[in-house]
Amino acid sequence: MARVVVVGGGFGGMATAARLAKLGHDVTLLERADHLGGALTSVEHDGFTWDAGPASTLLPAVVRDLFRKSGRPLERELDLQPLDPVREHRFGDGSSVRVPGGSRAAQLAAFEGLGPGLGQQWVDHVASYGEAWELLRKEWFERPFDADVAPRELVDLLGRRESLDKRLRRTFRDERLRLVAGHRLVMAGHELRNAPVHAGVDIYLEQRFGAWTVPGGLAALGAAMAARLELRGVTVRTGTEALDLVVRGGRVAAVRTADGEVGADHVVVAIDPRRLPALASYVRRTMPAMPPVVCHVGLAGDIPDLPHEVVVHGDPLLVVRTGGRAPDGAAAWTVLGRGRIAEDVLLALARQGIDVRRQVVARVDRSPRDLVEAWGGSPWGVLWQGPRTSRDRLGPRTPIPGVLTAGAHATTGSGLPFAGLSAALVAAVVGRA
Repeated sequence: MARVVVVGGGFGGMATAARLAKLGHDVTLLERADHLGGALTSVEHDGFTWDAGPASTLLPAVVRDLFRKSGRPLERELDLQPLDPVREHRFGDGSSVRVPGGSRAAQLAAFEGLGPGLGQQWVDHVASYGEAWELLRKEWFERPFDADVAPRELVDLLGRRESLDKRLRRTFRDERLRLVAGHRLVMAGHELRNAPVHAGVDIYLEQRFGAWTVPGGLAALGAAMAARLELRGVTVRTGTEALDLVVRGGRVAAVRTADGEVGADHVVVAIDPRRLPALASYVRRTMPAMPPVVCHVGLAGDIPDLPHEVVVHGDPLLVVRTGGRAPDGAAAWTVLGRGRIAEDVLLALARQGIDVRRQVVARVDRSPRDLVEAWGGSPWGVLWQGPRTSRDRLGPRTPIPGVLTAGAHATTGSGLPFAGLSAALVAAVVGRA
């Protein structure tokens, strides 16, 4: 049995702690906030409840595998449901498309509605990610990377210099398809000219496996994970910030906190490594991806009937999520804005044809700085700065023996499924007690 300290109580940290505890290790989790969950928490105000972070996830098998490998199956804890449609995209010319998930045929028909031949162009582009995903899945997301034995195909894929922006411009003459293909990365704070082609694989995952949510909000997943840690006997210390790693004899020996050292045989860093001086020099070439502007609103009265998510393309890029919890007859929306936001985000939304300003009865605003301070860093992970970013991130191993990384800033990248995969990689490296 090894003593393992996990730094960070977001989804990646909780998933890692649960897996390692199930493998028989003595696990302590340190979280600087007074609660677990990170971005998987909720915001409550005047009877309304909104997801503080993501409202849906790809690759539901990752979450199911996590629950199965750490105790009881997911189905005993949560009702994970597919979204249909996944979202609606609205464009500046007045056209729109509702994108279904989990079906090539349904997406072909949906995009064909934008113009003859566009459906085939879309599904052909999505299919072009098939081989890349299988390679990434087997050799990057499900196996700890080792440059000495990595397949040449993977090294070539990760080092390919063509940007996603260039690929999309070469593939689609219709700007609307380019906007749909790149919107997730743009909303996460990346510039497509700096993102490698393989960063766009999310559209393949969405078409093949769909997008999923929990009725009432994904914060329920964070609560279920916290309960799983208790079931597995993980020692949880909230309100405890990790200040640095303690290295003795060339190997990690402890985590330093304001209350003293917490001894460890292994330390899993599930926060931004820049926050720990011992690791900061190893990630100096990386930059964090900053959050968008977030506005949570409670609405009453004549409320537009929108799907779970609506993406309004323009500058700023706006995303409306409608899946919050509200009193009877009301609705809880979250509006996210990315780009040049020189006015109130609801006014920007009204200029795009969705005006709910008169229906607002509750409101909570969160600036990017608010979110970074609340979560102790950016859950959006590492900013793409070209293909080298894949290798500049740490994980699962680091240059310090005994130190591993998980979560949004680790090698696998940001997003719930990828944070979950990072936890599985760490568990594979540490092994059974």
